[in-house]
Amino acid sequence: MKKFKFSLETVLVYKQQVLDALKGEHAAILAQVRAQEEVLEAVWGRYRACNEEYRVRKAEGLTIVDATLYQNGLRALEMEIQRETNKLEVLRRQEEKKRGEVVEAKKDTSSLEKLREKKLDQYNKAAAKDEELILEEFVATARANQRASA
Repeated sequence: MKKFKFSLETVLVYKQQVLDALKGEHAAILAQVRAQEEVLEAVWGRYRACNEEYRVRKAEGLTIVDATLYQNGLRALEMEIQRETNKLEVLRRQEEKKRGEVVEAKKDTSSLEKLREKKLDQYNKAAAKDEELILEEFVATARANQRASA
């Protein structure tokens, strides 16, 4: 019997390549999300440190000019926090979209893999049946030859 050949093998290989590429893109976006989370946390750290320093200096007494500088600095940090938060939200939406694409590609690949397994199972059953028939023919021929010589 001839060797098993899945007719959609090239499609399956292509779908697996697409899936692998999407997984790579998803991993890259996840890395960007993690990096942006770290950036945002660093900005928050600077904001908390500046705010704490402002409160300490305010309790000790500081000039209006210094107070205005601190307030302006805090406002600038708040705006930076907002910008970095927006960037993080955009990256999270991209990650969610890419995750959906990975899931869809995985479904496509899985359905083809299941079809391939089903076809391979059918092939193996047919091969076993053919082998059984050949063996039965061999046994029948051997018995007939044995009876004829007896």
